[in-house]
Amino acid sequence: LAKMISQKQHLFILGRGKMLPIALEGALKIKELSYIHAEGMAGGELKHGTLALIDKDSICIVLVSKENTNEMLASGLEVKARGATVIGIAQRKENVFDEFLPIRGKEDDEQTEAVVWLQLLAEKICDLKRLDPDKPRNLAKSVTVK
Repeated sequence: LAKMISQKQHLFILGRGKMLPIALEGALKIKELSYIHAEGMAGGELKHGTLALIDKDSICIVLVSKENTNEMLASGLEVKARGATVIGIAQRKENVFDEFLPIRGKEDDEQTEAVVWLQLLAEKICDLKRLDPDKPRNLAKSVTVK
């Protein structure tokens, strides 16, 4: 999966409810480490412009939790209908997924497992592109002290 993603310019990560912050964090990590345009967003926001960007060269990671299964599978179907490759991070493999990363824990562990999958993908993509994850370009560490 990392190899496939590393060859793309754009990546969309869709989440809903408790998985939305995970989508945002995963997109940030992938963006910072691999310099791929990665966008995390709410699955329900697809119709507000993003669908215009989705085509056969797009990859969409869909974060599915027990609380949002039907809605997120519907989002996956929308992007798949436009030719996107759909990667599911979920409790079980669904027909809409072209690729699948399993969440094996209990419902309370879904967020943790999903963010770990996304961090591992970010690290592997960075490695494949021969980038240094400890020195991302144009990223300054900052601490604010009052």
